[in-house]
Amino acid sequence: MNTKLNLKSAAVSIALLLGLSSQVVAEEPPTPGYNNKIPNSIMTPNKVKTSIGTLEFHDGAPTVETSRKIYDNLNTFRATETFLNAIPMASVEALRIGHENLGITQSNQVLLFDKLMDSNPLFLTGNTDTVYASAFLDLERDGPTVVEVPAGMGPTTVNDAFFRFVTDMGIVGPDKGKGGKYLILPPGYKGEVPEGYFVSRSTSYTNWFIARGFLKDGKTDSAVQAFKQHLKIYPLAKKKQPPKMEFQSGSGVEFNTVHANDFHFFKEIQPVLEKEPVSFIDPELRGLMASIGIQKGKPFAPDAHMKTLLSDGVAIGNATARSLMFQPHDDTAYVYPGRLWKTAFIGGDYRWLIDDGEGGRNLDARTYFFYMATVNTPAMALKLIGKGSQYAMLDKSKDSAYLNGSNTYKLNIPANVPAKNFWSVVAYDTQTRSELQTGQKFPSRNNQRDDLTQNADGSVDIYFGPEAPKGKESNWIQTVPNKGWFILLRLYGPLEPWFDKSWQPGDIVEVK
Repeated sequence: MNTKLNLKSAAVSIALLLGLSSQVVAEEPPTPGYNNKIPNSIMTPNKVKTSIGTLEFHDGAPTVETSRKIYDNLNTFRATETFLNAIPMASVEALRIGHENLGITQSNQVLLFDKLMDSNPLFLTGNTDTVYASAFLDLERDGPTVVEVPAGMGPTTVNDAFFRFVTDMGIVGPDKGKGGKYLILPPGYKGEVPEGYFVSRSTSYTNWFIARGFLKDGKTDSAVQAFKQHLKIYPLAKKKQPPKMEFQSGSGVEFNTVHANDFHFFKEIQPVLEKEPVSFIDPELRGLMASIGIQKGKPFAPDAHMKTLLSDGVAIGNATARSLMFQPHDDTAYVYPGRLWKTAFIGGDYRWLIDDGEGGRNLDARTYFFYMATVNTPAMALKLIGKGSQYAMLDKSKDSAYLNGSNTYKLNIPANVPAKNFWSVVAYDTQTRSELQTGQKFPSRNNQRDDLTQNADGSVDIYFGPEAPKGKESNWIQTVPNKGWFILLRLYGPLEPWFDKSWQPGDIVEVK
């Protein structure tokens, strides 16, 4: 029996019963070389024009040259994806190496910016306004580690080796600014957990401790004294005889904590994979890295051709990260409709989850943040009235032009800034994303530290330019001719008018 013919006759009979023309169900001519018509959507022509050139096939099978082109492209975009996704871990590693180069290698050794952070170090959007105390924990070497924080400490955070949040301390932490003992447990820890500590479990061995002490009467003395007298970091195993704390000044010191934007980037992340447990990152990201030769327990040794592809991939990745930062395609990056101020945390979530995770993770938003900044804590993203901190970035003048260090600009900060503690404006270099290096020690203005001239309505005008406008020296931030720059507005202890947007900073306008 000819089943195919019978099915066709049945289809025609049904069509006639329904009053339809038999032409409606008439079969199309078979595709050459087949018994039936094959959908074009599943066929591959012998020549296909693409963005990487014309690809050639022999009846669906790629030529040797096309396969080579495809594999080169595959390695290039996997290198790009590795760069974009691994920026957080590369950034923490660059911070660790920067500390190590200064001799900060043990958890009881603290880099203390006793005279604030000036523009000498390369440090992603570091501030000039709080007393930083920075240290690295090695839970693989030391095991569970105790951090004793003094009372009255400002926002303080521990992040893991992928810049994931581990815990807050101080005013935004569970001690609520009263001081206390914190215990950080290593990955997979199964030992006893003693009482009397605020306990957190880290997903990595390397952890960064970064504390911020507030100025008092515009001076650092009170915060520095609190750190030196009361901050203690030591292995739990040595709690009866903890090692003596060592504090090294980071003020005025030149050092680098910024990850590479070239092939060296891959050499920065390889030791992290080697150090951390396999569970540190998920299989998909580990597989992405392994696909370009970066794998725990194996040497990273690309040949000359692969190195060329990886260098191309990281160059594209760097351009992508800079585009996300300076020309975001996500409208939610902007704080105010129709204006150019940008938020730090796109989506308002420190994990960059979309709709509480139902929409997955906003990878572009994560790259956007970590390419320009450090420290990951809910206290920087959530609405915490009178606590934590809030940020807004601006890199263009009101006419949408990038800020040029050759020009003079003005920014109006309206009266009654909704900041319980203080507000500041800091200028940064578009290349390094670190403090702008000029003839000024601090490329910033701070309402606590500086004697700012106010307008009659209580607002403050901040001026930017290579030279101070006459009579505006106290409100002036110096720029470098022909160099790009951007600013961050910081509010510590933000109040309701910031969140409901009833208070808004002005735009940057060029002063002719």
